[in-house]
Amino acid sequence: MKERTVQQAAWDIATRVCDPEIPVLTIADLGILRAVEVHDADTGSPHIRVTITPTYSGCPAMDAIRDDLLSVFAAEGYTYVDVAMVLAPAWTTDWMTDAGKAKLEEYGIAAPSGHSGAGGHSGRVRLALAVKCPQCQSLKTKEITRFGSTSCKALYVCQDCKEPFDYFKVI
Repeated sequence: MKERTVQQAAWDIATRVCDPEIPVLTIADLGILRAVEVHDADTGSPHIRVTITPTYSGCPAMDAIRDDLLSVFAAEGYTYVDVAMVLAPAWTTDWMTDAGKAKLEEYGIAAPSGHSGAGGHSGRVRLALAVKCPQCQSLKTKEITRFGSTSCKALYVCQDCKEPFDYFKVI
């Protein structure tokens, strides 16, 4: 019973870390927090191992996320913490939580729409869907550039309200 309590506390601590590029999202909202393992929970000095997956293999935010995880655990008194970055399976926007997608919309970034098709779905033709403007909700939007402020976002403009906005691409 005690191990479950330490396990849940460790998970809850890790979920406080926010993405440095989109600070309204936690790493749990984004789906890059894959696992939190607790070893030696009965010793009084448990060893914590946090596993994260980058949104893409060259994501520059991963070092900051690792450092933030180490800091948040240190602030809670945990001295033995490892952060492992795993590339497989590759991250997909399907791992984002509904709460995370709602936070993106509130922040002014269009959330990914649809599913990535990751996992071997084949045979279907993928169609481009309209991207809804997070300011006025119009579907009359246009992609300006495939890569926005980060590689996982595209830059769009709304043809109704004329506001530019980021769209978090389906990956």
